[in-house]
Amino acid sequence: MSLSVRLVSSSLSLLLVACASTSQPAAVESAGFYRVKPGDTLFRIAQSHRVSVANLVRWNGLKDPSSINAGQLLRVSPPTGAAPAPAKPKRPQPSRPAAKPSASEPSKPAARPAANIKLVWPAKGPIIAKFNGQGSKGIDIAGEAGAPVRAAASGRVTYSGKGIRSYGNLLIIQHDNAHLTVYAHNQSLLVKEGQTVKAGDTIATMGSSGTTRVKLHFELRVRSSAVDPMPYLAD
Repeated sequence: MSLSVRLVSSSLSLLLVACASTSQPAAVESAGFYRVKPGDTLFRIAQSHRVSVANLVRWNGLKDPSSINAGQLLRVSPPTGAAPAPAKPKRPQPSRPAAKPSASEPSKPAARPAANIKLVWPAKGPIIAKFNGQGSKGIDIAGEAGAPVRAAASGRVTYSGKGIRSYGNLLIIQHDNAHLTVYAHNQSLLVKEGQTVKAGDTIATMGSSGTTRVKLHFELRVRSSAVDPMPYLAD
């Protein structure tokens, strides 16, 4: 074989090898790239390579991130000198206004204990103030100074004095473990603490101590709670 023939044959072989190498895809993935497998999604690829979907789209010039094909080679690391795109700031969620506290129903006053007692009228005269449980915890009976004040029920005097200024000369009679009666604004006190009295006994005289006019302020208390005495007063 002549030298010229040999040179032509060698050159042809090299050309064939070169053409073969350019027409075949690279058998091995380069570092920083990933070849898409059947069933892959861009989101799953991004997760497995710890990058964002936005960066994969930008690095690979993808027009439709939802459309990738098996065998497609994707860049999964930033090109040299390129910094990853900053993550998109999350849209601030509109804060829900705090639930307005529901208007609470006005608290109902605790039910007052019912008295189990019969009372006689402690004084004669018109009722000038009725029980309301707030400003008036009893009833006011008008009368003349010196008129008799009587025990509304039998019991023992547990207080006789003027230690509570707004009540003036005051008497308290305990009738049993649950009930007691209060007599205020007296002119004079006729019984002492510890003394036992019967219903209708005169215990004081009506006056205006601790107030601006002659009257008897009378209260009925059940386990310390003031109740309206009117339903328990005998006609």
